[in-house]
Amino acid sequence: MGEYAGRTVVVTGAGSGLGAAMAEAFAAEGANLALLDIDGERVEAKAQELRVRGVDAFAQRLDVADVSALQSAADAVRERFGGCDVLCANVGVQQFGAIEVLTEQDWDWVLSTNVKGVIGTVAAFLPLLRIAGGQRHIVLTASSSVFQPGIRMAAYVASKFAVVGYGEVLRMELADEGINVSLLFPSGMRTRHLDSSKAARPVELGESRFDRADLVAMQSSADIHSSDHVATPEHAIRNLLTDLRNNERYIITHGNYRSGVEAMQAEVVAAFKRMETN
Repeated sequence: MGEYAGRTVVVTGAGSGLGAAMAEAFAAEGANLALLDIDGERVEAKAQELRVRGVDAFAQRLDVADVSALQSAADAVRERFGGCDVLCANVGVQQFGAIEVLTEQDWDWVLSTNVKGVIGTVAAFLPLLRIAGGQRHIVLTASSSVFQPGIRMAAYVASKFAVVGYGEVLRMELADEGINVSLLFPSGMRTRHLDSSKAARPVELGESRFDRADLVAMQSSADIHSSDHVATPEHAIRNLLTDLRNNERYIITHGNYRSGVEAMQAEVVAAFKRMETN
């Protein structure tokens, strides 16, 4: 019986990767789990794995870009558990490509999923957080690329900047209600992210393309090296529950890019100084 015993945690993208690791962390602390993912078979298998270990878990296939499906999932959680104590809006699809190569369909897909999908997820489950008591949290999965952007991934980076902006305001607006909002910034992980992104793209928008040269170019431009920036999902969320307990605003999971963030901050401060002296 851990600190989440009897409490309810909703995780999107829970069929594999970071979402599945989040589910495991909360399950270890006694939480009831609602696992949601566009891959219905995979997320049901994860829920079954947890049920065998005595966790009260259920799964539902969910496309976060579908508002009616989000409401259906929220209704199912309300019926089964009565409310929601933690919402992990773990949303993200990837489409590599130079800016002049990205199509209108690419932008529509990435932004509708990564941005509107997060917004819709919060809108659907916020009423359940409001009726719950005690410490409550919303975790929004952003990306280290917000601090360390690279070429050939403009759509993804733009979408994650938007998630951060939304999350900052959401945190401010929910503070008086005692609902904490934390922004999670994972770096590269050993997951199915590219495969799951490709599978999630609607057929009518055309096939998701992947050219390894784009990945190599991005890594080079952002000075990303696997030994520093790629980890397992389990390692990435090792501090998640502790940071939530402390209502932390930002959660950095891993990656050796602190010097780049400090350099960026120094440029912002320098810009203020130039403004103030003219």
